[in-house]
Amino acid sequence: MAKTSSLNVRVVEGRALPAKDVSASCVARGPPAPCTSFHRTATVWKSLGPFWGEEYTVHLPLDFHQLAFYVLDEDTVGHDDIIGKILLSKEAITADPRGIDSWINLSRVDPDAEVQGEICLSVQILEDGRGRCLRCHVLQARDLAPRDISGTSDPFARVFWGSQSLETSTIKKTRFPHWDEVLELREMPGAPSPLRVELWDWDMVGKNDFLGMVEFSPKTLQQKPPNGWFRLLPFPRAEEDSGGSLGALRLKVRLIEDCVLPSQCYQPLVELLMESVLGPAEEDTASPLALLEELTFGDCRQDLATKLVKLFLGRGLAGRFLDYLTRREVARTMDPNTLFRSNSLASKSMEQFMKLVGMPYLHEVLKPVISRVFEEKKYMELDPSKMDLGRTRRISFKGAPSEEQMRETSLGLLTGYLGPIVDAIMGSVGRCPPAMRLAFKQLHRRVEERFPQAEHQDVKYLAISGFLFLRFFAPAILTPKLFDLRDQHADPQTSRSLLLLAKAVQSIGNLGQQLGQGKELWMAPLHPFLLQSVSRVRDFLDRLVDVDGDEGAAVPARALVPPSAIVREGYLLKRKDEPASLATRFAFKKRYVWLSGETLSFSKSPEWQTRHSIPVSHIRAVERVDEGAFQLPHVMQVVTQDGAGALHTTYLQCKNVNDLNQWLSALRKASAPNPDKLAACHPGAFRSARWTCCLQAERSAAGCSRTHSAVTLGDWSDPLNPDAEAQTVYRQLLLGRDQLRLKFLEDSNMDTTLEADTGACPEVLARQRAAAARLLEVLEDLDHAHEEFQQQERVKAALGPLGP
Repeated sequence: MAKTSSLNVRVVEGRALPAKDVSASCVARGPPAPCTSFHRTATVWKSLGPFWGEEYTVHLPLDFHQLAFYVLDEDTVGHDDIIGKILLSKEAITADPRGIDSWINLSRVDPDAEVQGEICLSVQILEDGRGRCLRCHVLQARDLAPRDISGTSDPFARVFWGSQSLETSTIKKTRFPHWDEVLELREMPGAPSPLRVELWDWDMVGKNDFLGMVEFSPKTLQQKPPNGWFRLLPFPRAEEDSGGSLGALRLKVRLIEDCVLPSQCYQPLVELLMESVLGPAEEDTASPLALLEELTFGDCRQDLATKLVKLFLGRGLAGRFLDYLTRREVARTMDPNTLFRSNSLASKSMEQFMKLVGMPYLHEVLKPVISRVFEEKKYMELDPSKMDLGRTRRISFKGAPSEEQMRETSLGLLTGYLGPIVDAIMGSVGRCPPAMRLAFKQLHRRVEERFPQAEHQDVKYLAISGFLFLRFFAPAILTPKLFDLRDQHADPQTSRSLLLLAKAVQSIGNLGQQLGQGKELWMAPLHPFLLQSVSRVRDFLDRLVDVDGDEGAAVPARALVPPSAIVREGYLLKRKDEPASLATRFAFKKRYVWLSGETLSFSKSPEWQTRHSIPVSHIRAVERVDEGAFQLPHVMQVVTQDGAGALHTTYLQCKNVNDLNQWLSALRKASAPNPDKLAACHPGAFRSARWTCCLQAERSAAGCSRTHSAVTLGDWSDPLNPDAEAQTVYRQLLLGRDQLRLKFLEDSNMDTTLEADTGACPEVLARQRAAAARLLEVLEDLDHAHEEFQQQERVKAALGPLGP
């Protein structure tokens, strides 16, 4: 049983930004990790209105207090320049249960206001024959802002009490200074004075840089002298409004704080959902899952679809679940032209299912050609209104071509890329995951049964190609960064080429039905190639659905990484958890690292013959490490267990926050099936005979921070977490509980209305009422379980950290 706090962030786009190479960085502020940079978008080159569309989910401490978004001008030499920032408090994010979804203007950045970190103080007020004395014990600070080009600071503390002030010594090149100095100040005549402690970065040349301050009133000093960690604050001043002159970001931010109960609490709910898909087709409209579908609307539908697909995938029933939704979707569709065109639960679930099981297949089919487009940077354009006829002259120093010549050249380049794409897709039947093929086979059969007429013979093909081409291949071609096909977004020229290729693939997926229609008649030169490709699609889809076998064999519930495949590799800095005589930051050695489904291997270089390997099956936790542990950013730990049961920790430093997230994701995915995962570990390191995070003196002390199994950055192949997924379903049902009770149980006059609205017979209505009653009973039991947990938390809080 555990509390969870997850933040869903989508950095959509910017507008009216300076024409620079821009990226956006997101930082969370608040204890126990005072300032944590958890994502930086890809760079968009020279764009006033950059589009990122990058979405990710991160786990944050329950008591974080603020998010900061910085828009940066990337500089390949030296430091990136900050264009502007957006600050969002936790209160602002949680004010609406749906979170924030809006355009927000950037504010100017005042260096003195860019404060982060905490200071640890212990203050006493003493009296002697000479009057009152204030003793301020300045112990340490953590996570201070970097003010020097080295990425560190040279901090010292300055203490003010009335007209008196004293300073600590300066500690060089650190963001985690330890002073352990006692400063004593005498009270001067006059009114009681507040205590102010300021932190500064010492500079040899020029003025010192402000790092933050804390202040305590005379009343606080008298009644409860400060003792502990305190968040640093900027100097009080009015926030300068830029009036939109710096541009704006469109952000979607939603915070989800929840309590995940033990597995047995969710078992009745999960069993109800499983019964829904295992029952006969005639009970589809009266199942608990049907009631859940009716209660789900808007933005909640995609999140619910992802959780349900993962829940059923973990039980080996994803195919049955998709078939159930398909039956309901086709049964209520009158016009075949509208089939799966809406964002129904069936459409969203199939879309998420493809991303969960089909990403390696997508990469295998598309990556070679997408890489060519990025590397060759050919200029292609068919739209006369967008053609730059002088472009070829600038490149080749020849005369400018005519519009017709430009069109012919572009047509040749486009077909040169499209040909390999179409060939790769048409020849990929054997590489398509069996689970996807079985799902498409079921879809093909259901649609053919619903629309058997000769004039609708293409509907069964369009249903499959609508998902495979329009919702899978085409979006990946259009924005390859979002499907992990590239590390960066495309520049404007490459982005236009990808758009033309995506439009062509969409036309092929539509079986050419809309060719020659609409406003894009300039695509006409490409029509012969598209029609020729369309003729191959039906044969491809027929072969795709010609598959035998059962889903249990097709979808191993937790086989997320092929055993021998290299899923990630590259240089990292590595350190073993062993006592070292060297300074900790120099104990990290550069190593080339390979990760497969079987081993995590290290070598001095890719060509080095000697490798040290850790079996992936030995991994018990993969977690971030506090920056203060080694005074280094972007460090993670891999905790393993040997045959004797002893735990060992390997520390790895990544080059940036995105690299860290991707390694965390890959390692957690590879180790997802492992048993005996650790429930907690230490986010710090054992140094100077104690843990830096919780100060426990035993190396074998139990972990002080909950571990995470979820994959970062919205990785579609993340490990399954059935308890968290069931909790999401429970929360969704809670939103519609009153509606469910009113519709089926409380209003005795509703039967006639329901029968008229839905066409349901009395027997179906009776089954719906029974299903609603069972659901409400399960929800009531889960309510009681959550109430018991909250009561336990209140008792713990009343007892305090030391207990009875």
